[in-house]
Amino acid sequence: MSPTSPVDPTHLVLTLSCPDQPGIVAAVAGLLAEHGGNITESQQFGDPLSGLFFMRVQVTTDVGTDALRAGLAPLADRFGMTWRLDVAGRPVRTLVMVSTTGHCLNDLAFRQRSESLPVDLVAVVSNHDVLRPIADFYDIPFHHVPVTAATKAAAEERLLALVEELDVELVVLARYMQILSDDLCRRLQGQVINIHHSFLPSFKGARPYAQAHQRGVKLIGATAHYVTGDLDEGPIIEQDVERVDHTHAVEDLVALGQDVERRALARAVRWHAEHRVLLDGNRTIVFR
Repeated sequence: MSPTSPVDPTHLVLTLSCPDQPGIVAAVAGLLAEHGGNITESQQFGDPLSGLFFMRVQVTTDVGTDALRAGLAPLADRFGMTWRLDVAGRPVRTLVMVSTTGHCLNDLAFRQRSESLPVDLVAVVSNHDVLRPIADFYDIPFHHVPVTAATKAAAEERLLALVEELDVELVVLARYMQILSDDLCRRLQGQVINIHHSFLPSFKGARPYAQAHQRGVKLIGATAHYVTGDLDEGPIIEQDVERVDHTHAVEDLVALGQDVERRALARAVRWHAEHRVLLDGNRTIVFR
């Protein structure tokens, strides 16, 4: 979905989590009915490990978001809910960060332009200048923000300034080869998605596909996850794999790996933008 695609303001999506207890579904459905709501999609899950209940509901109603929020507030207090209400399908304002590899950026930008991804790509930020032509092709503002050990703090402040200035809701690290500071991860908690190959922690450092080829791996994959201060260990949103064998050269593994990364990242971004991902500690609940 592109920023110009029509969005129905009467079609809303409600997500919530709270301590699991009897009566939550009935209370939510009853409140929506009282406000003239017609539920078009509903999913819920009670996690026996955390003791939390998670729910995602799409509903059509003519009362508007303000009236529905006012009605939900006392219900949230009653059950101790953390909740969010938004217009279903509204493009999420997204900033993409890249370095020198453009396959994920190109894929996300194409999906937005073809109206198949509910995001509005408002900026591309890169520590190099080589991917500017991709951003220019898709008419996305490009910001070159070099990063060195001496300028890392200033570069992150520039990023945060762009996030505030552009009203960014989601940051996507589309093969951005810089480590974000713990402070930045905390300030943008639950708003940053990263993609990386799934060889970690086995094949670290340079040329992981060459290392994998030397070891004769049979599966290559990718992991999309929320970013935390623990490098590459944030809550996982999506993973994908491809089977390979002895006939695949290193170049074949790289090409297949890039395709897997594109697929996994696009699904993770879509599910986040559609409010289908809820955090459950170090895990995620994904209502597909």
